[in-house]
Order: sequence, then C-alpha cells, then structure tokens
Amino acid sequence: MRIIGVDPGTYRTGIGVIDKAGRDIRTIHYEVITVHAKCDLSKRLKEIFDSLNEILKIYKPDVVALENIFFGKNFRSAVKIGEARAVAILAATNFNIRVVEYPPASVKLSVCGNGRAGKEQVQKTVKMLLGLKELPPPDAADALALCLCHSNAKSPVYV
Repeated sequence: MRIIGVDPGTYRTGIGVIDKAGRDIRTIHYEVITVHAKCDLSKRLKEIFDSLNEILKIYKPDVVALENIFFGKNFRSAVKIGEARAVAILAATNFNIRVVEYPPASVKLSVCGNGRAGKEQVQKTVKMLLGLKELPPPDAADALALCLCHSNAKSPVYV
C-alpha cells in the first residue's frame, strides 16, 4: 500500500510518501512545498494544488492521510489551514484517491507514544522509525508521521 501524508499549510505544506507491505515500511519521498508569503492566498492555494497534483501523478498513492483541523487560539489560522486541507482533498479526489484524516494528538501518540510531542520529537522519532540518514524538515516529518499513523490504523476515518 502506498500512502501519501499531507501536512497542509498556506506557506509550507509537508509531503511524505511511504510504501507498506506487511510489516515492511519504506520511505519513498518527502519534501516541503513552500510558497511565497507575499502572494495572495488564492495564488498560494493554486500553487499548492498544482504541486500536489504533480506529486499524486508521480507517486500514485492508494490513500492520502491528512490531519484534521485543530482549532487552537487562532481562528484565522485554523480557517487558512482548512483551506489548504480542502485543496489537498480536491487534488486527491481528482485522482479518485481516498482521503483519511487523523487528529494531530492521535498522530503524535501513534508515532511518538505521546500525544503532546513537540516538532523536534516527531522529527527524531520519524527519522529513527524510517531509518532516515538525516532529520526531515518539520513539516515533512509531520507528513511522514501521518503516513506511519495510517499504516498502523485499525479503523481509519475516510473523508
């Protein structure tokens, strides 16, 4: 099974791609889609959409794993992340790829054993679990953590 994890953001969107066959997990790719902060939101979303379409064409996943929206103190940020999530869902839907979502704390609990793990702990744990040579960037590590979470999920919630 090929899983793409997407950690959506309107400036940086983390991408992770893994293959899982039985107990074997192999990292295929990870990156961060970075868009120019001074562009209008609509242009940033279009750039993210186009990049995701290209990634989905290249890697042909079976499923896309996303974090569901965490509403913290900043409502405005939550709305913008929701817009980036919608772009990811739309891109996956264009390729008839199923989308599954997980709460951020569940992803961290699944991967790190601690639902309140910080970015650095997620990076280090992902590096260790996937046998990476270097720490992945924080957004890519979050995307790879989504992949790992889904690879271990007993009953995923599809969008």
